[in-house]
Amino acid sequence: MNLVIDVGNSFVKLAVFDADELQEKRIVALENLLNAVRTLKADMPQLNKAVVSSVGHLNSDQIDTLKKTFNLLILDAQLKLPFINDYGTPNTLGVDRIALVCAAVKHFLHKNVLIIDAGTCITYDFITAKNRYLGGAISPGLNMRYKALNNLTAKLPLLELTVPEDFIGNSTAASIHSGVVYGVLNEIEGVIANYKNKYSDLTVILTGGDTKFLSKQLKSSIFAHSNFLLEGLNYILQLNSNE
Repeated sequence: MNLVIDVGNSFVKLAVFDADELQEKRIVALENLLNAVRTLKADMPQLNKAVVSSVGHLNSDQIDTLKKTFNLLILDAQLKLPFINDYGTPNTLGVDRIALVCAAVKHFLHKNVLIIDAGTCITYDFITAKNRYLGGAISPGLNMRYKALNNLTAKLPLLELTVPEDFIGNSTAASIHSGVVYGVLNEIEGVIANYKNKYSDLTVILTGGDTKFLSKQLKSSIFAHSNFLLEGLNYILQLNSNE
């Protein structure tokens, strides 16, 4: 059994896989990572392999403990990957994007796939049917846009994510919601359209923390998959395992 550890800025996702099957997922605060890992190991002593991404958020004690507890794989661009990386600066490619592309290869081999990860940032990653990763785009996510309007202006309030009642905002709050939400929706629809103009047989995956919210609003045909990143990390661990 494998343990997948996806480290974010404040929270960590822990996922247990038996081969390709997700058995359990937990989300814990970053400072509670080691306690959560010890609990999982006690409950599932057969856990012996683990992969961790975004290690920049972990301190040396956390990394050392993980290495002592598991046969640990630390994700970076130098690992064995199931695709040809044509990114111009492969060493700067985020490990989360690498994992998403690996998941696309796992589930949609020999297809043109656009993966949209809607979280703090919105990332777009494209891999061709010839298994070549070309790159994509990065833009601010929903909450980042709300915060930017509040932080970088003198009077605009910080609002919570809400579905706008209309695309014409008839108040400041309604205008912010319209600008942020429809701005992101139109961006995503526009990006999908651009790719489809060049690759008509396009498969689109939507994942990330805002998947549920956005999938209800988008008109384009997409596959919504909240665990896509975790499955990609598990696939990387499988590829780089000695077993």
